[in-house]
Amino acid sequence: MTRDAIFRLALEQSARDSNCRPEDFLRAENVIVESAANGDARRYLELPFACDLTSYGENIVASVAPQLRETVTEYVNRFPAHACFETPNLHVLMDALRPHGLNACFMAEYWLPDPNVLCALECPYETRILQRADFQALYRPEWSNALCEKRRELDVLAVGAYDNGRLIGLAGCSADCRTMWQIGVDVLPGYRRQGVASALTSRLALEILAREKAPFYCCAWSNVRSARNAIRSGFRPAWVQLTARPEAQIAELNEK
Repeated sequence: MTRDAIFRLALEQSARDSNCRPEDFLRAENVIVESAANGDARRYLELPFACDLTSYGENIVASVAPQLRETVTEYVNRFPAHACFETPNLHVLMDALRPHGLNACFMAEYWLPDPNVLCALECPYETRILQRADFQALYRPEWSNALCEKRRELDVLAVGAYDNGRLIGLAGCSADCRTMWQIGVDVLPGYRRQGVASALTSRLALEILAREKAPFYCCAWSNVRSARNAIRSGFRPAWVQLTARPEAQIAELNEK
């Protein structure tokens, strides 16, 4: 699968998620659309969005509730695309959302593999490919990035690293949509900074590509450690996304 083919799959999936056309993300001007539920959207998204901003670096596609169309249009057209995702400009949007009981909630950067760079990196420990039956007993806190307890049915494949038979690192992927599988990785504290995460991530990405799916990786842009792992593993930044949620839901997440 070529870099262009992977990028096209990502655009097509983002279009399903945002209720727009793939080419809308490549326009010079911003695009505002009404959000809608879609059975082919990423499984963990809560649709329709109240307010969601997505940028592949060219513009912003805002997928919004009808009552927020004017507010969000004014905001994204006021500042450069990249500035709409950061403070101090972001406070303008947050102030406009509060009367609707909403606020900025999820902010993340998404990464896609570069097939010209991606390769199986060496791991200082034994690695094993794990199928669903192999990791059913691994839904524990230490592997919460690699596997998702709430969506166990979506976890399809994993790669583990073992030190004398003990699992010390795990990368897993979830079939979040039909064409793209998301990678998450965990390494036990005593085994970090040894190349384990990047070895597992790169190996799993190659396994996903071999199954004719596009792997993708997500992290907060403040998570420097995770971003470094993405780069070492052969991934490159592809798009960013900001999603608003009801303030009551945000408060509940903060309590957790």
